[in-house]
Amino acid sequence: MASSNFFLLTALFALVATQAMASDHNPLQDFCVADKASPVRVNGFTCKDAKDVNADDFFLAANLDKPMDTTKAGSNATLINVMKLAGLNTLGISMARIDYAPQGENPPHTHPRATEILTVLEGSLYVGFVTSN
Repeated sequence: MASSNFFLLTALFALVATQAMASDHNPLQDFCVADKASPVRVNGFTCKDAKDVNADDFFLAANLDKPMDTTKAGSNATLINVMKLAGLNTLGISMARIDYAPQGENPPHTHPRATEILTVLEGSLYVGFVTSN
């Protein structure tokens, strides 16, 4: 009887004490500028050699201050990600400016493992969410 109680207590403790931790590992370097010329593709771009990194890897002259043409689809997205700004590699950051025409729409899309934050500068924006349940 004592051994079965001990077994049940041990099993209960094992179920309660176990926990699953899932997260991205911490980067091992302060920055990892994308080396787009490298043929190696492992979870993104490989890092450019630190001696080859320059200020242009962290600068993008984009026209984010000017509205874009929205006549085709009712909206226009100007995307900034690692493909345009190599210094964003491994940081998990991207950015977009979306211009909407009156009654314009942004097509349904997903953001796997990502977050979206919106700032409306003028007018109103109606947003909807579709969940899996």
